[in-house]
Amino acid sequence: MIVVKVGGGVGIDYEALCADIAALSRSGQRLVLVHGGSHETNMLGERLGHPPRFVTSPSGYSSRYTDRETLEIFMMAYAGKVNKLIIERLQGLGVNAVGLSGLDGRLLEGKRKAAIRIIEDGKQKVLRDDWTGTIERVNAGLLTTLLDSGYLPVVAPLASSFDGEALNVDGDRAAAALAVGLGVDTLLLLSNVPGLLRAFPDESTLITSIGRAEVEEFLPVAQGRMKKKVLGAAEALGGGVARVILGDARNAQPISRSLAGQGTVIS
Repeated sequence: MIVVKVGGGVGIDYEALCADIAALSRSGQRLVLVHGGSHETNMLGERLGHPPRFVTSPSGYSSRYTDRETLEIFMMAYAGKVNKLIIERLQGLGVNAVGLSGLDGRLLEGKRKAAIRIIEDGKQKVLRDDWTGTIERVNAGLLTTLLDSGYLPVVAPLASSFDGEALNVDGDRAAAALAVGLGVDTLLLLSNVPGLLRAFPDESTLITSIGRAEVEEFLPVAQGRMKKKVLGAAEALGGGVARVILGDARNAQPISRSLAGQGTVIS
């Protein structure tokens, strides 16, 4: 079994992804799909008059500031439109997929960050009314029950706080937590770049392999969203996952190509 996370940026070929999933499923490959939806969330927020706000933490990580209104927009885009469009494609290809979020059945559970620290205009500030969290517990039994019954779970990265509140959690780190919880050997993190680039955005500078012990040394190389992917990879490897692949979701057969070693292989 493998866990696959596909990003939600511009250029992702969801039709090719779903066709690859269908072919792998027919061959007996069991997998869990975690998906993004950042582009759809941004567009929906603009249409609703609540555009996205991105902030940078003191440690240099960029993320979406999630007040309550943003959280509900996030729910609509991720757990609603994006999740159900993927389910529709997979059902049309004969894959009996089930869509759920990490909030359902407390699949993903953790502590809410009521306030976050950010760097803005060179100064450290505190933002209140934050609805993000860090995953501390995975209900792996829920996914195992679905998989054993012949279903393919498609997970939107929401989570439940310990008090039952909905939380926005990072999709790559959610996928890493699921991979650890399920005890899989391989985690794929697919996005709209070919992998980790030494000189972003120059795709000819792809780093093809990284040793397990070297992962954190490459954090300064990662730009933008890739920082969270490298961090998620480190967390997955630390939790017992044998291999993490940063692959390209813009190509035909993105999962099969990544499993064959295309992209950045961390093992």
